[in-house]
Amino acid sequence: MSQPQDATPEASPRTMPKLRSLRHRAPLLWILIPFMAGLAAAKTAPHALPAGWILGGALVLALASIALAPRHWSGLAALVLSVFLSGAASYEINRSRLAAYDALPPREARLTLRVTHTFAQGVRGAQGKSAAPRISGLARVTDAAPHLKELVGQRVYYSLSLPAAPGGGKENMPPAILRSSEITAIGVLYSLPRRVATDSFDGYLASSGMNFKFSRGRLLGVEKQPTATAAFYERTRQRFSEILSAGLDHRPQQAGVLRAMVLGQKQDIEEQQHALFLGSGTMHLFAISGLHIAVIATGIQFLLLFLRLPVWPRVIAGTLALYVYVQITGASPSATRAFTMVALLQASLLLRLPANAIATLAFAALATLLVAPMQLFSASFQMSYSIVAALLLFGLPLGETWLARWVLFRDTPQVARNWLQKKAVVAHRAVISALGISIAASLVSAICSTIYFKLFTPGALLANLVLIPAAALVILSGFISLFFGIIGITPLSVLFNHASALLLCTMEKSLEMFLKIPVVAMPAHFSPQWIGYCALALLLASMLCGYSQKWARRSGGFWLPVSVAVLVLAFFARGN
Repeated sequence: MSQPQDATPEASPRTMPKLRSLRHRAPLLWILIPFMAGLAAAKTAPHALPAGWILGGALVLALASIALAPRHWSGLAALVLSVFLSGAASYEINRSRLAAYDALPPREARLTLRVTHTFAQGVRGAQGKSAAPRISGLARVTDAAPHLKELVGQRVYYSLSLPAAPGGGKENMPPAILRSSEITAIGVLYSLPRRVATDSFDGYLASSGMNFKFSRGRLLGVEKQPTATAAFYERTRQRFSEILSAGLDHRPQQAGVLRAMVLGQKQDIEEQQHALFLGSGTMHLFAISGLHIAVIATGIQFLLLFLRLPVWPRVIAGTLALYVYVQITGASPSATRAFTMVALLQASLLLRLPANAIATLAFAALATLLVAPMQLFSASFQMSYSIVAALLLFGLPLGETWLARWVLFRDTPQVARNWLQKKAVVAHRAVISALGISIAASLVSAICSTIYFKLFTPGALLANLVLIPAAALVILSGFISLFFGIIGITPLSVLFNHASALLLCTMEKSLEMFLKIPVVAMPAHFSPQWIGYCALALLLASMLCGYSQKWARRSGGFWLPVSVAVLVLAFFARGN
């Protein structure tokens, strides 16, 4: 009798098993990769490129690819080059720099701004004394004086002081500045150069598409209030923050970490805690990403199942609720990516279409870059998509390979296994799968943490193996707390907050002891920094190559990405 297709191949450990994770294909990569390459090439160019001419060339090559596609491989080459030029043109169009301002000194300006992103509002003075309240964030210029009209449409970073209320009260303070608000301010306008050090704050701004800094200024007034949707998201975020803090007045540190982990409010983490999670390579637990979205999506689906909703209403309501959660947490690239993948996978299951995580990831990345091309250069986008790509291309196949080769109770039929053996098999599968995923994430994290945080964290593999399940329990407990808080059962909300605080306290104490081991974390950086970006691209290329070759031994097998990461870190990473 032939073996079923979905059975685990256990016949011979010498035979390379046919892995389910190797069956996926993603034709969109032929568009995504050259588009990203075009964006990167335009960013590194010393001078601005003529977007019109580039788009014209892209159009000609696209027509040529259509004509040549049925006959010759050159049609594919023309298509790839056309997409590459489209990426370069997209960068120039979206950056839309005013090069003339590079030669001009900083100047005072009065601008009207439409806020697109807000940073934590308010600052503290020396020794904890209150300083003048300030607001900062990212915005787009909507109006300017006649001699500065060319600034309309430009994206700027703003940092402004708020007007003081008479007598120090808050009754005359302006309303909170949220996304979609329009404000008028006066300040000093600085031009950001085309090329700036990527490890500086100016580098972050340039990578976000900002061309100017508008600082040393003050808010004059609010021209337009935020939209009702933005105000709803802010009110809900504040309400959620209050629920997660209920009963934790005596544990403000754990309350801040809980809000950071569930709502992405990383500004609530104290410096000591920030250093603790950063040094252990687990800071990603506070970036709303796949782990958070998966846990929240699972919680929402269980809640809707409990309400006995039919399939279609359950999927639609769950997707809408998950979208609201993503918006409340700030809609970071990692959260948007995870939401897009979850929504597409749910839709494929609902429509009974074959699920393809790699194709879904490629679609999510391409859709994000088409809407906001500058996201490619943000640390959040690079780390989020790189880690998930590593999990799908390397981590899952590695775990499946080990499971197929290291089979517990191989000679004992499944029906003859006792309950202890069955539990051991389940635990073995969970540990091996988690180990494969952790190795994949650690390879990417080792390079990314060296690039962005100037830390090499070899202990991150072990730390993540333990803390990721613990963090999932914290997020789930926080979700349950939010549910009971929303329906008004505060005592149960306080109970789950305490459970979360206990878990977080245990995690922190464990990390404190873990970081006392000398080799867990050490200072390191790439010099020059572009080597790190090339190393990350090479690592992902090796994973894509290995996946396309089904991780055959003749092509290096699973050792290829490991060798790339080790050699890059050994020869190009420098200690501080």
